[in-house]
Amino acid sequence: MRPAILLMANDLFEGELENAINPALAVEVFHNFTLLHDDIMDHAPMRRGKPAVHEKWGVSEAILSGDVMMVQAVQLMTICPDRVLRNVLDVFSETAVEVCEGQQMDMDYELRDDVSIEEYLTMIELKTSVLLAGAMKIGALIGGASDEDAGQIYEFGRNLGVSFQIMDDILDVYGDQAKFGKQVGGDIIENKKTYLLLKAMELADPETKSSLEAAAVYTEERFDEKVKLVTDIYNRLEVKAKTEMVMNQFYDKAIQNLDAISLPEERKAPLYELAKGLLQRES
Repeated sequence: MRPAILLMANDLFEGELENAINPALAVEVFHNFTLLHDDIMDHAPMRRGKPAVHEKWGVSEAILSGDVMMVQAVQLMTICPDRVLRNVLDVFSETAVEVCEGQQMDMDYELRDDVSIEEYLTMIELKTSVLLAGAMKIGALIGGASDEDAGQIYEFGRNLGVSFQIMDDILDVYGDQAKFGKQVGGDIIENKKTYLLLKAMELADPETKSSLEAAAVYTEERFDEKVKLVTDIYNRLEVKAKTEMVMNQFYDKAIQNLDAISLPEERKAPLYELAKGLLQRES
């Protein structure tokens, strides 16, 4: 998706495809570099249904492979028109730093019991949505967008990315496993701090909060019971509806950013369809 949206943003401003191909590849190489290192930090044994690089080849090899991919991403990003090279590299560098900051926050939050909803939203913005936003802005700059329009498409990607991640939190609990492609309730089983969990903790009375805390230590043989217990609490507190409201707020902001771009509506139609499709995934 990330290279595709960079190319879509370039096309939006009628940029030449060949000018954007290598930066689009750069974004994908960078993203996969982060996955290599994330899997090491998360001790994840699998990635996309296959053994993670560090499991198959070793931790040192995975670290070095990721390092080389980061260098390759920079090399690819520099293959763009000289007129925008400095601006493109500035956006890419800032985005790369923010993605790393988001990953550090995610790891820090695993060890904390006092994570706020605001902190969580900042974390998913940095870890997930700034790369979408950065890719769009880079594509727009290469396509010849004005600074104002490039800023609007960045905000479009940022707000859409947050909305997308909140939707992921909802689908993890309420999605159809066959259509969602992941184990339903996986975040609950792994005690991940999602928007739903943090909202439930905020709304819960002392007894309900104790039930949520007790469920966190359930062992494998009680995972089905754990998912049901936590989901029942979400339903009782109407957490899904409250989460959907916030998701839609970010989506609406994204659409407002897209509306503000100074181009005819028909040129922006593919991005409207993209946004609509991301928020209408099977649930």
